[in-house]
Amino acid sequence: MSMGVAVFAFLCHCFVLMLSLRESSGSQDILGPSLSVRDGESLVSARGKFELAFFSDGSSKNWYLGIWYYKMNPRTIVWVANRDNPLNDSSGTLKIGDDGNLILLDRMERVAWSTSAQNISTNRTVAQLLDSGNLVLRDESKTEGNLWQSFDHPSDTLLAGMKLGFNRYLTSWKSSNDPSPGQFTYSVNGYELPQLVIREGSVNKFRSGPWNGVGFSGIPTIPNLVFNPRTVVTSGEMFYDYGLGNESTTTRSVISYSGEVQRYVWSSSLGWLLIYTLPSDPCDVYGKCGSDGVCTMSNTRICSCLPGYIPKFSQDWEMNVWSGGCVQKHILNCSKGEGFKELKGVKVPDFPNFWISTSVTLKDCEAECLKNCSCTAYANSNVSGKGSGCLLWYGDLVDVRQFARSGNQNLYVRVSASDLGSKNEKQLVAVTVSVSVTVVILFAAFLIIWRRRKKAQDYSFRHVNHEILDLTFPIPSFVALNRKQLCFHHCSVLASYFTATIGQLPTGQQIAVKRLSKDSKQGPEEFKNEVILIAKLQHRNLVRLLGCCTEGEERMLIYEYMPNRSLNSYIFDGTRNSLVWRRRFNIIVGIARGLLYLHRDSRLTIIHRDLKASNVLLDHEMNPKISDFGIARAFGGDQISEKTRRVIGTYGYMSPEYIMDGLFSMKSDVYSFGVLVLEIVSGKRNRMFYHPDHDLNLLGHAWKLWTEGNPLELLEQVKEEDQLPLSEVLKCLQVGLLCVQRRPEDRPTMASALLMLDGESVMLPQPKQPGFYSEGILDEAQYPLARRLISTSNEATISLLEGRTSKDSSIDAIVSGLSPNQLDMDDYRFIKVPYDC
Repeated sequence: MSMGVAVFAFLCHCFVLMLSLRESSGSQDILGPSLSVRDGESLVSARGKFELAFFSDGSSKNWYLGIWYYKMNPRTIVWVANRDNPLNDSSGTLKIGDDGNLILLDRMERVAWSTSAQNISTNRTVAQLLDSGNLVLRDESKTEGNLWQSFDHPSDTLLAGMKLGFNRYLTSWKSSNDPSPGQFTYSVNGYELPQLVIREGSVNKFRSGPWNGVGFSGIPTIPNLVFNPRTVVTSGEMFYDYGLGNESTTTRSVISYSGEVQRYVWSSSLGWLLIYTLPSDPCDVYGKCGSDGVCTMSNTRICSCLPGYIPKFSQDWEMNVWSGGCVQKHILNCSKGEGFKELKGVKVPDFPNFWISTSVTLKDCEAECLKNCSCTAYANSNVSGKGSGCLLWYGDLVDVRQFARSGNQNLYVRVSASDLGSKNEKQLVAVTVSVSVTVVILFAAFLIIWRRRKKAQDYSFRHVNHEILDLTFPIPSFVALNRKQLCFHHCSVLASYFTATIGQLPTGQQIAVKRLSKDSKQGPEEFKNEVILIAKLQHRNLVRLLGCCTEGEERMLIYEYMPNRSLNSYIFDGTRNSLVWRRRFNIIVGIARGLLYLHRDSRLTIIHRDLKASNVLLDHEMNPKISDFGIARAFGGDQISEKTRRVIGTYGYMSPEYIMDGLFSMKSDVYSFGVLVLEIVSGKRNRMFYHPDHDLNLLGHAWKLWTEGNPLELLEQVKEEDQLPLSEVLKCLQVGLLCVQRRPEDRPTMASALLMLDGESVMLPQPKQPGFYSEGILDEAQYPLARRLISTSNEATISLLEGRTSKDSSIDAIVSGLSPNQLDMDDYRFIKVPYDC
């Protein structure tokens, strides 16, 4: 009996030992000669970052051996061993073969995949999965040196430390659930001039431009805290890779089955966040403008011809079909007087035919190009420091892109003498320009004097005529006010109906009246501007002007009445109930629709220039309506931007290019809209924002949370009956950050912003660093306009030369029963006045 118990105990011990061995073989990071991995088992890297195991997409019988992030949901596969030869079922086995290689066997013990390392002199090899995601085969007796590694044989994903170089490139999956090799590749092309290239088969779809010592000429250098890209070119090797800015960062770059290179960063709360995509815009598409064309995203028509070139098919270019490219205006034949015109900040052309020298100066490079009649352009090969080296192009110049501000390389394009202009022609041009400038200055001086005298007569408010329609300044016919709308004949009569309570006229229709402050220095101009611009605008998200009145020094505007006052009162006033999310979202979309109407759908392109919470009014159904067009500007024809020396607006909402350089455009309103979106979501003012851990404003705080993967912390605690739609909140935050990006060309148009907000399946790009994201002082020496800005407290409007202070609001509201000390000049306060003619 005791013998049977002992045998039973021994068998149990052996069984437990076998289970422990099986368990250890399925969870450790090293696979030795006596171990194997089968379905249900895996290798896990030492610190639990990556896992190697078998998988199937579930929709087919194909099985693969792959590596993915350990315990990450959703499962993200970064490497596949047997992409070309899937298993037919789950009975595969991974082990060390007799020759020391790592092999994958199918059910019939046939080799489906192998590391195929040559000259292995030992059979004591082991496979190890590292925390970098690299699967290595090495000699068990050595701690350094690998016989084989998966990083030398990438699939579709580039991980930190993995090198792209000669015969090392990414290949896309065939589809989202088929890991077999697809048709797109991502590689480093060229040895002397390495550049990143996306190809579909053998056709280029995108290229980064060559490495020029500072970066790739076609990818603007933008510092980031996520990863550190690097390109190494030596006599022995050439490769591109990246390191991590922080060890806790998880990031990857993948070539998708649709042919895009996408960079992701992992957030524990939000999952994978897309940082950027290549190609990122139409100018990134290879050869977008054809041969000898140049692509510029900031232009209305993105394609144009290089200097000295004209469209090959002008009719096609009129229809925005640019693939035919350009041809030389005058044939180059090494004739006397030929020279070069400079293009600054470009992605230099592709180089099927080129010559490079690292020892030639830029001046010698020009001379070298002039010697050869086939040479069409030259540039520095290295732009670091003061620049060095020479790069010459022969024949057509393909895939040139020009950046508005951030390009780091210049290109010199060869042109004929007639395109360049002779010395005498240049002198003639200089004299002509000088004379023209003198004439213009004299004419401008005459015009200013004439207009001042004209204003003294036409804009004087001392006339006896009190009819509202008969304003004392002329209004163009296309915005002439409707006489039926304007039926108050005397400002004094209108004011007499204001009582200490409500102020009633017999019929009872409610209106709102705004009165220009008598102390205002900006009154007549802003009053005229608002009447002219808004009189004919009809949109559900714009406040409707009913009439105006002038008498003596009184100037009044008569609007439809907004019972719920301004948005300012609801998102910043702690005494009011918070808006539920659905109402906030509807307000954001409504403001976007109103701005889109101003920018695109109205007869003239109108730039508001002072969009802020207090200039958004709410009707009885809480629908938003944009108001206060006193400093708005209208453009006709093709003009879409302007530069001014008179910067007016509200600090905290004005875009960087406007406050620094006086440049304003539709993108200035987009910036203000982005600030407003973030304020609506957070319930905090941009300029009044405070956080105990840093000195950033609301934009900087939102950007910090976004890059850290915690954007939802910005959300104000709102009262909700149902679960908060987090995807919608995140969409608003992302659109807000996209709109406040520092560079205007990076910001979306209002059409794109509305599509992102209102669309169901629109993929949003990742935002870049916002402008004015800290409370730092502007550099007055660098930005002379900013030095002369006059600011008032609590987000009041600022103005260059003529400041809008709390006592000098462009138009003060008439508020019945309140003393001047009770008026909030930054809020839009209206009285109730019945409408009676």
